[in-house]
Amino acid sequence: MPRIAFALPALLALLPSPAAAQDAAPSREHFAPRGMERSYHDYHYSPVVRVGDMVIVSGIPAGRGDTYEAKVRAMFESLRAHLATAGATLADVVELTSFHAGATDSATFGAEFARFAPIHHEFFPDHYPAWSAVGTTALLQPGAPVELRAVAVIGSGRAPRADIARPTARPAPPPPAPAPAPTPTPAGGG
Repeated sequence: MPRIAFALPALLALLPSPAAAQDAAPSREHFAPRGMERSYHDYHYSPVVRVGDMVIVSGIPAGRGDTYEAKVRAMFESLRAHLATAGATLADVVELTSFHAGATDSATFGAEFARFAPIHHEFFPDHYPAWSAVGTTALLQPGAPVELRAVAVIGSGRAPRADIARPTARPAPPPPAPAPAPTPTPAGGG
C-alpha cells in the first residue's frame, strides 16, 4: 500500500496542470501589410491572422490594374505580401477560396475560369492548394472581378508531396447508333 500511495502523487505530478495547458495554447497574432492598417483600426477586421503555424488571409480584391489579367496578377502579388507579414510563402498555401463576380451561370463561369486558371498556375506551378471557386453577385470593392482568401501552414511548402497518378486519356465516345429504319406501311392499310 505505501508504494501505491507514493506512486499516485508521482503520476499526478506528470499530468499537465490547467495553467500549463493554457501556456501551451497557440498564440494569435494579427497583421496588416503596409498601407492596410485601416482595415484593422477602422473596419475592424484583420487582413492576416496567424494562429500557431496556421495563417489565414482575409479576402483580397482584384482591384488594381487596367485589364482582368493585370487585376488578377496584382491580387496574387498582394496575397504574397499578406503571407509574408506572418512569415508564410505562396508555397505554404494549403487552401484558396476565390469569389467571382462575373460568373452569372456555368457558361460565363467557365469562360472566366479559362482566363483565371493560367494566372493561378503562374503563382502555384505545382503542389496545388485545395481550391473552391464561388460565383457571386457582387464584391465590396467596385470594379473587382475576383476576391481571394487563403489559408497557409508555415513550413508546409518545404517538402510537399503529391502522389497522384496522371489520369489516362479518356477513350473517345462510341459513335451514335444508326437511326432505326422506318417501318414500311402495309399496302392499303393505314
